[in-house]
Amino acid sequence: MDRFSFLNAANTAYFAELYDKYLQHPDSVEPSWRAFFQGFDFGIEESGLAPDVAPQPTSSGVPENLQKEFQVVKLIDGYRTRGHLFTKTNPVRDRRQYTPSLELANFGLSQNDLDTTFTAGEILGIGTTTLREIIIHLEKIYCESIGVEYMFIRKPEEIQWIQDKLNINDNHPDFSAETKKKILKKLNEAVSFETFLHTKYVGQKRFSLEGGESFIPAVDAIIEAAADLGVKEFVMGMAHRGRLNTLTNIFGKNAKDIFSEFDGKDYDQEVFDGDVKYHLGWTSSRLTDSGKEININIAPNPSHLETVGAVVEGISRAKQDRHHFDNPQEVLPIVVHGDAAIAGQGIVYEVIQMAQLDGYTTKGTIHIVINNQIGFTTNYLDARSSTYCTDVAKTTLSPVLHVNADDAEAVVHAALFALDFRMTFGRDVFIDLLGYRKYGHNEGDEPRFTQPKLYKAIAKHDNARDLYANRLKSEGVIDDNYVKQLEEEYKDKLEEKLEKSREEDTTRITAIMQDEWEGFEPATEDEMMKPVDTTFDLEGLTEVAKSITKLPEDKKFLRKINKIIEGRRAMYFDDNKIDWGLAELLAYGSLLKEGFDVRMTGQDVERGTFSHRHAVTKVEDSEEEIVLLNNLEGEQGHMYIFNSLLSEYGVVGFDYGYAMASPKTLPIWEAQFGDFSNGAQIMLDQYISAAEDKWKLQNGLVMLLPHGYEGQGAEHSSARMERYLQLCAVDNMYVADCTTPANFYHLLRRQLKTNFRKPLIVFTPKSLLRHPKVISTKEELANGSFQMTIDDSEVKVDNVKTLVFVTGKFYYDLLAQREELGRDDVALVRVEQLFPLPKNEIRAAIEKYKNADDVVWAQEEPRNMGAYGHLLMHLPEAQKFRICSRKFYGAPAAGSSVRFKRRHQRVIDDVFDKNSNNQ
Repeated sequence: MDRFSFLNAANTAYFAELYDKYLQHPDSVEPSWRAFFQGFDFGIEESGLAPDVAPQPTSSGVPENLQKEFQVVKLIDGYRTRGHLFTKTNPVRDRRQYTPSLELANFGLSQNDLDTTFTAGEILGIGTTTLREIIIHLEKIYCESIGVEYMFIRKPEEIQWIQDKLNINDNHPDFSAETKKKILKKLNEAVSFETFLHTKYVGQKRFSLEGGESFIPAVDAIIEAAADLGVKEFVMGMAHRGRLNTLTNIFGKNAKDIFSEFDGKDYDQEVFDGDVKYHLGWTSSRLTDSGKEININIAPNPSHLETVGAVVEGISRAKQDRHHFDNPQEVLPIVVHGDAAIAGQGIVYEVIQMAQLDGYTTKGTIHIVINNQIGFTTNYLDARSSTYCTDVAKTTLSPVLHVNADDAEAVVHAALFALDFRMTFGRDVFIDLLGYRKYGHNEGDEPRFTQPKLYKAIAKHDNARDLYANRLKSEGVIDDNYVKQLEEEYKDKLEEKLEKSREEDTTRITAIMQDEWEGFEPATEDEMMKPVDTTFDLEGLTEVAKSITKLPEDKKFLRKINKIIEGRRAMYFDDNKIDWGLAELLAYGSLLKEGFDVRMTGQDVERGTFSHRHAVTKVEDSEEEIVLLNNLEGEQGHMYIFNSLLSEYGVVGFDYGYAMASPKTLPIWEAQFGDFSNGAQIMLDQYISAAEDKWKLQNGLVMLLPHGYEGQGAEHSSARMERYLQLCAVDNMYVADCTTPANFYHLLRRQLKTNFRKPLIVFTPKSLLRHPKVISTKEELANGSFQMTIDDSEVKVDNVKTLVFVTGKFYYDLLAQREELGRDDVALVRVEQLFPLPKNEIRAAIEKYKNADDVVWAQEEPRNMGAYGHLLMHLPEAQKFRICSRKFYGAPAAGSSVRFKRRHQRVIDDVFDKNSNNQ
């Protein structure tokens, strides 16, 4: 008897469904069936045909009718897996040819099978039907204006959800006449706005959306539908292309203000320099068509493409933590990319890798690529090695929808599909909006220099509005005058706004998210230098100390952890000698008790790179995480602390965004070693140092950068303080290099005890974390304040002949040398705040030590690094200081420990020898 005869009597639909399940998720199929299908596929391979080609009938012993069913299932799988390669998604170019194609012969089928009925049609929800009908449905679903990539996803429930969604109306929209008119209205706004600007501001840069206008109705549809799904806040980031159009037609920014920006008017406030119009952010409240109010934000961005994506994720997470903790999906981030940028910029990968991490997830982001098929003048074939610009999406197994930008309904349909996926699964989803760029990179470029053939085709191509209007006319939805009337009404509104804008002499920068920043005011340098009350009641401090120096008794911890926590308890309660790590934790605890939140991220911050923090302790057996700072008695804020992914650029961008939306949180990023922050240099240059000046943004991000020359080589010595100090100007940030736990404690508290926010850069110690002299008392924490300079209390003023100004860890090296030499004629004054530079305090010290005929600036860094150049720029008296430092070097420090020690000691010796010629 034929061993496969049992297959003749069974329901072929069942086997087809089972084989389909096996093709998608082999492990989900019962083992004996899996073995059977593996054997069937092995027979295919042994037949000498391609892997996706079925064998000739009877070659496997399986009945011919069932083999055909399996071949049709293979065909369906082929469309699901590769159909996106054969779509009609490119409006101005022929698609590249891919092999193998979806020809019937590639699946062991032929034209003779087209009218044969197959139960495999049930997989598509169309029941038993002919192969011809199955192919028609597959072509509609996978190969028309929307191409879908999703078969690489590893979760069966997500794949099933997508397939069920695609099967509805064959992945085609079924919009009402009213919805179609709304799409046309938004298309008209998008087209007419660009046409108006092109007429009124000839040749000016505006980074037109023309060629991708369907982006506007797509985003509009997302906002409307998202509000109905419970979304309360919407955070968007995008670069230049189409930004002005989006600000006007989605965010409701008054066109009058945009026209003022085009006219190049000065700003109405002297303290801001502002930025070009297509970089500015905006916040507004929008009432949807269904009567729901939604807060919408677009973050400001620099010209550094893709940077804003990290910032948007941080803003979204801050809003989720602060206002939507129980329902984080109520905040929806949308990040808009360019095709060349998403493929070429590494930060995209960094941000995407954050998507499902506890410290960074925003419960799913909708990514939209405005795909011009070109980057400035570079063709897409020269811009990436991957098939699609969106292939980075596969990193997180996120579905991708490739859509023809000319098909407005398909674009809106894909946008709503993406929204539903995000809201259902809390995961990222990508839309590749394939269009073109009507003009050059900006409106002053000549694109025919580099793409003459493409731009001949574009010149003849109708815009998306006219294409859609003709379609609606043919459907009888609108008449011939409908679009003309829409266009005239919208143009009249723009003309009115233009007239009003020209009645005003200045333009105003509007800060975003003012609802979050109520009560906070921009601060000048004078206000930054004023003393701030950072005291915290000693009794309250002791309560914090009790909570963070006692582990839960019902859980088992490593003996070393017990010893560390017991040591801290003894430090505070027995010895009154508080080290750096404990002072830091007490600063956080005191702020938490005052109702503030604290967020800290970075590589290894939970324990601390130098094992000094232990803010998170692990239960030995279960690895349960205990954050003692979240167990304070009574009401308190929340301590969020997360080890980050191995990223600087993306993580700093994220935490900067978090700080942008959360002024009542102490946001901290700590570098593993200080110089690793140079991986985030774009964030430092474009946001941290300049955002208040450009965009009227305050931000309280704290960066902790371990710094100190201790023989660990070039990459583990210098946090490159000279770079931060070079970025300092007037009132844009604080820079500090503290030497005592108490001063660090008060510095951190000062960040939240003012009614303004500035970024704070702190060069933190390594060896000082456990230095016996680097201790403070609890009274200094409770009753003290931040000291911008610390005078020398161990010398007699009249005896001092050499006055040394020094900062950071080098002070303790000089102190040890002074003690060894018994020199009481050398005063060591510590400069704890480097910017704004405490010039009055430095001058007061010079005046105090009148007998000193030798004034020294001492630094362990090379002459061309460290703070010396900064001092020369900001303190005229520094021109007369004797400089003691390493010589000029390209690398911060020597790799040889012998050479390092020799150079380090030479600088120390020079400090105590005023006749030294090492200048």
